[in-house]
Amino acid sequence: MIVQPRMMSGAETLPLVEGGKGVSATNGVSAGAWARAGGVGTVSAVNADSFTENGELIPQLYFGRTRKERHQELVAHGVRGAIHQARTAYESADGNGRIHINVLWEMGGAEEVLHGALAGAKGLINGVTCGAGMPYKIAQIAASYGVHYYPIISSARAFRALWKRSYHKFEGWLGGVVYEDPWLAGGHNGLSNSEDPLKPEPPRARVADLRKVMNGAGLNEVPIIMAGGVWRLDEWADWIDDPEIAPVAFQFGTRPLLTEESPIPETWKSRLPNLKPGEIMLNKFSPTGFYSSAVCNDFLDSLAARSARQVAYSVEPVGDHVVELAVGARGRKVFLTAHEKELAEGWMADGFSEGMRTPDSTMVFVTPTAAREIHTDQVACMGCLSQCRFSNWSEGEKGTTGRKPDPRSFCIQKTLQAIAHGEPPEDNLMFAGHNAYRFSEDPWYANGFVPTVKQLIDRILTGQ
Repeated sequence: MIVQPRMMSGAETLPLVEGGKGVSATNGVSAGAWARAGGVGTVSAVNADSFTENGELIPQLYFGRTRKERHQELVAHGVRGAIHQARTAYESADGNGRIHINVLWEMGGAEEVLHGALAGAKGLINGVTCGAGMPYKIAQIAASYGVHYYPIISSARAFRALWKRSYHKFEGWLGGVVYEDPWLAGGHNGLSNSEDPLKPEPPRARVADLRKVMNGAGLNEVPIIMAGGVWRLDEWADWIDDPEIAPVAFQFGTRPLLTEESPIPETWKSRLPNLKPGEIMLNKFSPTGFYSSAVCNDFLDSLAARSARQVAYSVEPVGDHVVELAVGARGRKVFLTAHEKELAEGWMADGFSEGMRTPDSTMVFVTPTAAREIHTDQVACMGCLSQCRFSNWSEGEKGTTGRKPDPRSFCIQKTLQAIAHGEPPEDNLMFAGHNAYRFSEDPWYANGFVPTVKQLIDRILTGQ
């Protein structure tokens, strides 16, 4: 065994954590299996599925006439689903390991969902992981329910800010700090404006900086949980007893996707063993405004092509924008440069006849069908994020970001629900860590082998 058990969330467990991920990518079944094998299982509390007493999936439908009404429906769905999945995990763990829930700080209704889940599943949840933003309130909320909290950060600077603002008041409930590599992790990434997405930095020096900050705050025994790019432990063996980093635990986000207990559909699972190096792409199409890592597929290609069909415009002649163009069925006039008018006319001739305005005084050209779909999705917004650049929703008092909706983005709730419930991966956002291609190179997965969670953890403990 390459790692030894340690105390996590009040019990001795293997220092192996199931990555929580987002919409229905982990659930009570997968988390319970991970805990039953001695590790820390993580239920995704991001719009989690709930079921009737007969075991039938309850569709997450919305009937409210306004965004705020639909948002409250979304919160109710989220609380009910999180409680159901936490109960499932607790019961299937059979008293082993620990059960955590994962929430995204930038998800819509994060505080309400968290309060509702912790109150409704009291005694079933041992810890809360939280990232996607600066989750400074997570400490107070978790402590008020007697559970440990695990912030997800990507730099020592971020943790220092959180510690000074809030965490130092709730030191006793800080179970660990998840360092998530912003270049290698799947899903949304914590790249700051000062970091280059095309120039990844090795994690060791960044994690050593984080340990220095933590030790300076007296957190010498609080583990750092390495996440993002973790595939096999023998590649991290020199970290385990390194005084500049230890104590350390490891979070696995990608490998648990391909297990028997993983809740993702077979269409998604069957895609994983066929991924090749370079097929996972950092992109900034997400309506959160964060970078995210996802598989290059038809969905991302369509977003990239949409943004490529983009020109700057003005509503009156100014500077070089003096050439008139009539756009759309109504023939609304805008002014472009001569060169960009030529480009636009070419796109329009190819069927991309609808010009949709962005918040940045640019216009993207799409087909009439795509324009209708974008508009329908924007109108149907249920506030799944605290702020959404696609629909311009905001949880704030005004209910809007104050900017135009951005047609270069997409409805993230729609596509993540679709892929999680069996729609084709090629046509939807398929989050994955940058090591996902290793399924195709690891001989353990040869001949279509899909392990149970217990088999995966036993394999991880060998170092491989």
